[in-house]
Amino acid sequence: MSKKVDAITFEMDKATFNIFPEFCKGCGLCKEKCPNQTIIWSDKLGVYGTPTVKPKDEDSCIACSICEMVCPDCAISIIKKKTRKAI
Repeated sequence: MSKKVDAITFEMDKATFNIFPEFCKGCGLCKEKCPNQTIIWSDKLGVYGTPTVKPKDEDSCIACSICEMVCPDCAISIIKKKTRKAI
């Protein structure tokens, strides 16, 4: 029997930002590596009782997925939104 792990989801302009508090240990690597300083500490506590992260606003995330790539615990999932190209 597998346990369902719930994400806290933030709808951003360019992506959907998902954080899984049950996996986040609050190491801050994602926050440190974000090129736009989009990620901040949240009030929600993670698996070790340390703060998890969240995006600071909807438009600063560029959906580069660096945070997802550097997270050692797979606590972040970035789902890019499809955009229409201008003709």
